[in-house]
Amino acid sequence: MESEPTPPVVPPLRLWVDADACPVAIKEILFRTGRRLGVEVVLVSNQSQRAPRTAGIRVITVRDGADVADHTIVAEMSAGDLVITGDIPLAARVVEKRGIALGTRGEVFDDASVHARLASRDVMEHLRSAGVQTHGPKPLSAKDVQTFANALDRTLSRLVRRRPDRT
Repeated sequence: MESEPTPPVVPPLRLWVDADACPVAIKEILFRTGRRLGVEVVLVSNQSQRAPRTAGIRVITVRDGADVADHTIVAEMSAGDLVITGDIPLAARVVEKRGIALGTRGEVFDDASVHARLASRDVMEHLRSAGVQTHGPKPLSAKDVQTFANALDRTLSRLVRRRPDRT
């Protein structure tokens, strides 16, 4: 008598946050959404972070150094996890590891869009190094926050539907 194959163990969905540069308004949305959906929210940063002391919210403070928080996120995340970041190179690494990267203005990064953004970033960096004045991103607006919240809801709904029962 043959036994049925054991289904692969799927780790629970986690929401990783590149927290050092993540705006407070975005973190608040993430905390509420994590509680509502029962998804763990993990803030990773070089600085201490303010976060509610509740189950489902974890803060990882890493040592100072270039990209230490990014390396930690990529090392600890699983395929299918969601990473919130404005850092395009980190978003590219997340996509390479089959995670989903969501920018703080609501842009979902996939293989095509992240590589286009990396190329654009490299051009702007080259211009700045040549002395050309470039402008940074505009301050986060209420519309940006709403766009992020909508993209987060759509993305998490899709991810939760795709995952097997997490019980």
